[in-house]
Amino acid sequence: MTVRVLLADDQEMVRTALRLVIDRREDLTVVGESADGEQAVSHAIELQPDVVLMDVRMPGMTGVEATRRITTSWPGPGQAPRVLVLTTFDLDEYVHAALRAGAAGFLLKNSPPDELAHAIRTAAGGEPVLAPSVTRRLIDTVTALPAALLPNAPAFPDPAPRDGRHEDGPDRLDNPGLLNALTERELQALVLVARGMSNAQIAAALGLSEGNVKSRVNRILTRLGLENRVQAALLAHQAGLTGSVRMATMPGSQQAMTDSTADPSSST
Repeated sequence: MTVRVLLADDQEMVRTALRLVIDRREDLTVVGESADGEQAVSHAIELQPDVVLMDVRMPGMTGVEATRRITTSWPGPGQAPRVLVLTTFDLDEYVHAALRAGAAGFLLKNSPPDELAHAIRTAAGGEPVLAPSVTRRLIDTVTALPAALLPNAPAFPDPAPRDGRHEDGPDRLDNPGLLNALTERELQALVLVARGMSNAQIAAALGLSEGNVKSRVNRILTRLGLENRVQAALLAHQAGLTGSVRMATMPGSQQAMTDSTADPSSST
């Protein structure tokens, strides 16, 4: 399957360089270019890309706002594109805000071509493009963001329906009580997500298959009405959950749990 990519950057030179890198891969193709946030939103709806590479610092509508509109107000059909934030600086305040607005991850503009291509494939496959160390740093700093950089929408107290997501997922980060909607085993997986672990690492820790972990994480996001793992990690952090749930056997740990046999999802 060919991954369809939309480029959103106000600098034509950057878009040209990105296009050259992407179009050289047989499984990747650029379907359009946007010079500002408004174009990014309209082009995403029109062209239906799998992934949007979004510069956060653009004139007019910022990449943060464009990301929020794409991820939380997607009119369909199908699922909203995955948004990867492009930035010159590692983890600046705009990147924090874009991740909180629903971005699937971020890339530095000077990333090597192979790393860029891998990140696009990873995002298209539903995985976050964030190293564990980056996730932990985000958790430590994002709650101190200036209010002006955060998405503005009313908060709501009720958990998401178990068969669907609310439209304003990012705003649910202000309501840690939503974790009551999760089972104990989902909470255990959420703790490991909050620690920045990949699906493979969580699978090893809980004694599950990687496919089961992916399904469980998706179920957690659905029940909490969130868009991605970063938002889930932030919610767990704000609820003080990261050290409060008994884990399965971890490397170097003596604790054990029968998660793989007790959870019906582990046999599917």
